[in-house]
Amino acid sequence: MDLLEAMQTLNACRHYRKEDVSEALVAKLLNHARWAASGSNNQPVSFVVVRDATKRRAIHDLYQPIWDTVMQKYASGDIKSGFDARFLANVDHFAKHLAEVPVMIVVCARWKEMTALDAGLGRTVLTPGSSIYPAVQNLMLAARNEGLGTVLTTLLVLAEKEMQKLLGIPEDIATAAMVTLGWPEKPFPKKLKRRPLADIAFQDSYGQPLPGATDYA
Repeated sequence: MDLLEAMQTLNACRHYRKEDVSEALVAKLLNHARWAASGSNNQPVSFVVVRDATKRRAIHDLYQPIWDTVMQKYASGDIKSGFDARFLANVDHFAKHLAEVPVMIVVCARWKEMTALDAGLGRTVLTPGSSIYPAVQNLMLAARNEGLGTVLTTLLVLAEKEMQKLLGIPEDIATAAMVTLGWPEKPFPKKLKRRPLADIAFQDSYGQPLPGATDYA
């Protein structure tokens, strides 16, 4: 598959077939993931592949109440999402059927070896993720190339202690995300919807038009 096509059709797959994904294929995807860049080539990321049905059910049981709380906040207006009812229904379906996803990949990181350069700026810390999420994107693009669907979720970081206990993850290893993996029940989109390039890319000063950006709606 052409890389650009993979980028433009890599959607969040929330409906999966019950068909299994071979161990060899999962290993192949994770091999692609490990080539991602990281700060000082520190490579802090590791992966726990979860196939065991009992453990997948346990992860579902941790995930569901967290998602239910989020849904309640959407309903009450505590979180201004702007999401339509159809989108929320899809995400709710994903949460309710999480245990049925054949493969869960828990993304871990050696957090003590990562430097939060922006920790003193009085805002959400962003910089450590630069050594984690490129590997996740590699994984998801590699999966798309094989016709596999994925979802990246970070909600389970709120149950990190429970996830560490469930999967034998050491205390000095953080759970940064989880990627669900399986054969999609629905077709991939022909092209994702994204904001026009001219809305997000500028030259020399923020808000200053980038030449050529209007060619990419």
